[in-house]
Order: sequence, then C-alpha cells, then structure tokens
Amino acid sequence: MSKLTPMMQQYTDIKNLYKDTLLLFRLGDFYELFFDDAITASRELEIALTGRDCGLDERAPMCGVPHHSVNNYINRLITKGYKVAICDQVEDPSEAKGIVKRDVVRVITPGTVIDTDLLEEKKNNYLMCIYGENAGIGISYVDISTGELFSTEITQGNLSQHLQDEVSKVQPKEILYYAKDKNTYEVLCEYQKKLDFYMNEYDDWRFEGEYARNQLQKHFQVIALDGLGFSNNHLGIRATGALIDYLKNTQKRTLNHLSKIQIYTLNTTMILDFTTRRNLELVETIRDKKKKGSLLWVLDKTMTSMGGRMLRKWLEEPLLEVKKIHDRLDAVEVLKEDLLLRKELKESLKNIYDLERLSGKISYGSANARDLIALKNSLTNIPKLKEVLFNQKSFLLQNLASQIDEHKEITSLIETAILEEPSAGIKEGNIIKNGYNADVDELRRASKEGKLWISNLEAKERDKTGIKSLKIGYNKVFGYFIEVTKSNLHIVPQEYIRKQTLANCERYITPQLKEIELKVLGAEEKVISLEYQLFLQLREVIEKEVPQIQTTAHAIAQLDTLYSLAEVAAENGYTKPAINDGNAIDILEGRHPVVEKMLDHNMFISNDTHLDQSQNEIAIITGPNMAGKSTYMRQVALIVLMAQIGSFIPAKGATIGIVDRIFTRVGASDDLGQGQSTFMVEMSEMANILNNATSKSLLILDEIGRGTSTFDGLSIAWSVVEYISGFLKCKTLFSTHYHELTEIEGKMKTVKNYRISVKEEGDDVIFLRRVVEGSADKSYGIQVARLAGLPKNVIQRAQEILLGLEKPQDPPQYKTVDQPAIDEINEQLNFIDMNKEEIIREIKELKLLETTPIDALNILYQLHKKVSDL
Repeated sequence: MSKLTPMMQQYTDIKNLYKDTLLLFRLGDFYELFFDDAITASRELEIALTGRDCGLDERAPMCGVPHHSVNNYINRLITKGYKVAICDQVEDPSEAKGIVKRDVVRVITPGTVIDTDLLEEKKNNYLMCIYGENAGIGISYVDISTGELFSTEITQGNLSQHLQDEVSKVQPKEILYYAKDKNTYEVLCEYQKKLDFYMNEYDDWRFEGEYARNQLQKHFQVIALDGLGFSNNHLGIRATGALIDYLKNTQKRTLNHLSKIQIYTLNTTMILDFTTRRNLELVETIRDKKKKGSLLWVLDKTMTSMGGRMLRKWLEEPLLEVKKIHDRLDAVEVLKEDLLLRKELKESLKNIYDLERLSGKISYGSANARDLIALKNSLTNIPKLKEVLFNQKSFLLQNLASQIDEHKEITSLIETAILEEPSAGIKEGNIIKNGYNADVDELRRASKEGKLWISNLEAKERDKTGIKSLKIGYNKVFGYFIEVTKSNLHIVPQEYIRKQTLANCERYITPQLKEIELKVLGAEEKVISLEYQLFLQLREVIEKEVPQIQTTAHAIAQLDTLYSLAEVAAENGYTKPAINDGNAIDILEGRHPVVEKMLDHNMFISNDTHLDQSQNEIAIITGPNMAGKSTYMRQVALIVLMAQIGSFIPAKGATIGIVDRIFTRVGASDDLGQGQSTFMVEMSEMANILNNATSKSLLILDEIGRGTSTFDGLSIAWSVVEYISGFLKCKTLFSTHYHELTEIEGKMKTVKNYRISVKEEGDDVIFLRRVVEGSADKSYGIQVARLAGLPKNVIQRAQEILLGLEKPQDPPQYKTVDQPAIDEINEQLNFIDMNKEEIIREIKELKLLETTPIDALNILYQLHKKVSDL
C-alpha cells in the first residue's frame, strides 16, 4: 500500500487545518503548492504545473513561486477572491532533527492585506463583520493596515436597507457573516453584484455573546466594556468580538495597533445609499470606475496617503452637526486666505510618509530598517508643522496642532541606531550604525582586519611561491581558497591542501588560511546576528509608542485634508457657504465642480438655486435633453454635500440648511440578473426614496415614469409630486419631459416651474444652459436626434410624424420608404380611432365613488384625448 513521504505527510496534516485556503508551503527558496491547490494556482497565475513524487502511485501536481517575489503572486490570488495561507519553516534547519518543523504563520484574505505593495495608497482596505438577529444588526469593520476599528448597530427602520447603506459607505473587501442569519446572507448575496467583496461565513459559536465579550476584554485588556463605549450595544459586541477573533486566527500575532475603537450611530453623519453615491460619482465615475472625473478627483490635493484616505472618508460621511461643519470651514478659510501658510504646510506634509501604515507594520513585526528611517524622516518634519500652526485663528487647527506629538525620543533613537541607507532585509546586516553598540563595532573591526590580513597573505604567498598569478578567492560553498593555474602546479608548496579541481586551475587551502577564515566569517555571522537582535529590540521599543504615533497620524491626516480643500478653493475660486439648521437652500451662481474642470476657458454657465418649504420646495424643471438639466440638479446635490463635509463650494455664495440625506433617481438600466426591467429598477429606487426621505432630505429626481406608457408614467410622476409636496415636504429638483406636470404650479403652493433656456435658429437649437423661471413647451427631441447623427431621412420622417401627432384630427399618413426600419416604426405606431360607442361604454363602467381625485384627473385626460382623435 502506498504511503506519503514524511514531508508530504507534514504538508497534508497542515492543509487539513486550512482547507478553504491555497496553502503556500515553503521548500528552500520556493513556496510550493500541491494537488488541487497547484492546479488552481497554475491556472490563475499562469505558471507551469509540474509534479513531485509523494509516495503515492501517481506524482502529486505541483507548482511554485520564488519566495523573494511571493507578494506579487499573493496579490493576484487575493484580487481573484482566494484566501492564502503562508506555511513557513519555524525552526532552524541546521538544528532540526528529521523534517524541519513548518506551520502556518499567517492567512491572507482580501480584507487582511497589510503589505503596502498590495494596497492602494489613498484607499482603506476594510474587513467587515456582520451579526444579525431579529432585534437588529451589529456591524464592525477594521483596516488592519492602519489600525482603524469601528462598530455600530442597526435596530430601527428598514434593517436590510440600512445594512446596504453601510456596506456601500464602507466598501469592504471582505465580509464575515453569521451563518444562522439567513436574511443578512441573502441581502449580501444580492448586494455583492453591485459591490465587489469577498463573503466569508464564520463559525456560529464565535458570535456567542460571552465568547465575543471575552475576546474584546482580552484584546483591550479591560474587565468591562462600558469604558470602550459599548454599554448595551450587545449586537456590536458580537460583531466586533467575532472580528477580533478572526484576526487573531488568521494573523497569528498580537494586534496591539488596534488600540482604539470608534463606536458610532447612524444618525451622526449623512446617509448616502449606493444609488446616490454612484449617480453623484463621489469617488469614481459610473462608466469606467476611475477616479478622474469624480468629485474626489477635483478635491484631492492631499500630500500624504493618510490625508487621501481621510478626504475619501469625509466625502463618504458628510456631517450633520453645524458646529463641526463650521469648525472645518473656519480652518479651510484660514488656510485659503494665507498663501504662505499653505506653502509651508505643503513643504512639511510632502515629506511625511504614511505614519498609519508604518505603525501597522511596526506592530505586525514586518517593518524593516528602511521603514524606521521613513518614520524618522517623517517625524523630523513635525516640529516645523507645529510651528506654522502656532496661534492660527482656527479652533480646529489649534486642536489638531495639540494632538501632533514631535516624538523626539523615537527620532533620536532611530537617528543614533540605524544607518541612513540600510539593507532591505533585516537578516542581511548593514543596519546598525557604528558607535551604537560596542560588540557590533568590535566584530566589524575583526572582520575588516581579517579581510586585510587575507589581502596581505595573498601578496606574501606570491612572493613565497613565485607564482605571480596566485590569488585568494571566496565562495559560499568552499569559503576562502588559494587558486593556482595549471601551468604553475609543479611549483605549488607541499603544505597546500587541494580543495577543488577546475578545468584551468586548482584550488587549495592552508591551515593559516583556514584559521583566519574562521575569524572573518565568524565575525561576519556574529555581527549580522547581533544587528538582527538589536533591530528587533529597537522595533519593540518603538512599538510601545504606536498608539501615540497613530494619534499624531490621525491629526496630520485631518490637517492634510483641510489643506487640500483650501488649495482647491483657492485654485478654483470657491466660496465659504453659510450653514445653519434651517430648511432653505439658496445658491448664487452655482457651478458643477467636476464639469467646470473638464471644460476649457471657463465655459461653464452658472445658475442660481432657491429651495425652501414655504413657496418653492419642489422645482419642476423642463427642457430638452442635452440642455443641462441633469448637470444642474447634480451640481446642487454636490454643492450641498461639499458644504457639509466642510468644503468651500463652487458658487458666488450660498446659504444651506442641513440636509440629512441626499437621494438621487437619475437614469436606469435593466437588472436582468434579478429579473428586473428598466422600469422596475426605476420604481424600486423611487420606492426607497419615498419610504426613507424626511423633511430634511434633498431629492434629485430625473425623468420619473419614463419607463412605461405615457399615461401611466405621467400619472406616477404627478402622484409622486403630490406625495412629496403633501407628505414628505422635502426639497426636490424634479426634471421631466411630461409638460403636463407644469400645470401643478398654482395648484400646489410649494411647486414652481423652471426651464433650461434654448435658442432656436431654423431647425437648429442652441442650448444656453441657463435655468430660468417658467416651463418649456417642447422637448426638442428631433433636434437632439439630429445632433446625435441619426440619418437625414429618419429625421425628416420623424418631423412628418410629429406634425401629424400634434394635429390629432389629421393623423400621419403612412408611406412606403426604402428603409425597413421606418416601416417597422409605422407598424408599431398603430394609430387606431376610438368610436363613440366605446367611449360611452367606458364612461358607464366608471365607479366614480371609488375613484381618487388623481385617478379621475387621469381618466378625464385620457377621454379628452380619445375624443380629440375622433
């Protein structure tokens, strides 16, 4: 019976403990994968699949990657959604008896990546954990590369919708979920199609209340969780406890840099659902998912990676508290008005590395000497940073300055101990400065003197033997040797001991050479080992200061974000908005921040906006396609959002009442995977808005009801306007091609008509991009179709058909044309006259006592239309 070899038995035993991972098994200078893992990795990494004798009848499929470039391969596997377990040697091979001991030292998943080469500099890499039950949902998420840890719980409202909103905000790379919570699982499966994240079921028992509580108490070293802010937050405790447990099981090390937890509630910042984030293109464009063309692209002038991540977080979480917004605006104002101050800040900030992720690497034990030099160089810029912030007339700037520590002891320690250009590896030597440690200095001196002795020995041996070509060499296999060419072998001294024969020479050793070799190599090995130990000690000392470094890093990230907003404001002529708790939005000469950056020579046309709850709550906007309705509505939403993150705005001035949510319904597409048509997607989004909006919300509604028949769509759009005006009473921009909706003005006191002005020249139309009071009397669809490049004969025929439709008593006459497509259009139009008997029958069948006013209005409209067609 076949039996696995000892090494393969070791592999199998470890693999059985990590069945859901791809196991990278260290063999010499390679990480190898076997059996099914090898087949998968070979396919995904496009590397050769080989085989290895394993003791079985057939060779085991095998593939491998070099250990020095393993990160590149791990990154490719992680981005494809795999979990990777790293199995390394855990004992010195020279001291091993039998098979070298190996064990998994870390499991890398999409949400637990810490290597900076595998991360986006200005984007967090979050791992989220979700625990759900009937009472609500607990959520916790972490970025282990920066040490940021958050927790909340959802106990009110539409739990599934709030969960989706949080997932949309955080955009985690990986989500752990409680297996027994089937509802959460179904929500995540549905939402996974919109956002790219890896789903990972975690053991039920790890979410148990007492177990989760113990995990948190052990990690934070506390006897009660009230001091952390949890109190009665039992859902959050379960989610966070399971999250910490998962990290310990996968990372196989202490997580000291996760020293703080931020517990928040959903009502502390503006909630933005997935649809709104996408439609407003806050951090990426809809079409190609790129940063360029997004609001983040316009606002990001940050000098550090930390600041870039903070700016993104501010955009994802606009503030609701007027005081905090004013503090940010005042800080931006100080920076915007002082060009010299901004320049000084820029010079300091640009020389500061990613302190958050450097802290994470130090805590993880993965920081090398070059990382410590980066830390030192960053900290040396802090005194200047604090100096330029001294006595600035801004509460927030002064507060941030007080949180920034110069860390002089750490700076001095690294300056004294570490070479300016150390080795990349910590086991290669060339790390510690001369003068830091006497033993290192002595060993280096011995090594240097020994090498000098060997150099002198070479000259002496040449003189002694008369062999002018004699030389002393070295390699890792044989150590030091004397090399003599074959033409001189006859005069080699008898005391030379042959070591190796080559094609053109012989290599020898002597007792003297062997003695000095032991001294030289012994000193080199000892100094490398000693430098390694000293470095570890130094890193441990710095690790104790990580919480303070993180505080400094967080403050610098906020400062960098404020600097960025000030720089953008100065560069683009933005102004400071007035923020209050009122319900009005007044914007004077507002501009779209992204579109104006895309246009050359200041070609963007600005527009005013006035929305309040007294007489102009809902603005119905009509006008042709391509005239700028959507751009105008989006710009209002973006200006409000910018104001509530504490940014200056692209406008001549503005007064903005706090908005609790921004909703958008702009465009739609089929969701065939869910069996939903364009119209169903549109109505689902509209239902979400009407069910969750409040009187403090801002609604951006574009072409409601266009996905169905004209009368159905008009009825829905009309009813939506009535509902918003009569029940929700929230500020709304409502664009439409249903010109009938403009009749609402006058019937409802809070509805006002606006139109995008155009100029007609013959059959052409010029879009003036100006929003003015009043309503448009037509949509100019055929003119837009001409601009889009439709064939000329199609445009001409469309004009004939439109003329007939606008004169119902004289419907369009069908005529034969060469294009089959036109025949199909004519057939689909299918104009059918209604006879009087049918109209009378419809009237008789009406149940007037059961008909609502809006239904009666729609019925009357349809009957009037049919009578006009007779």
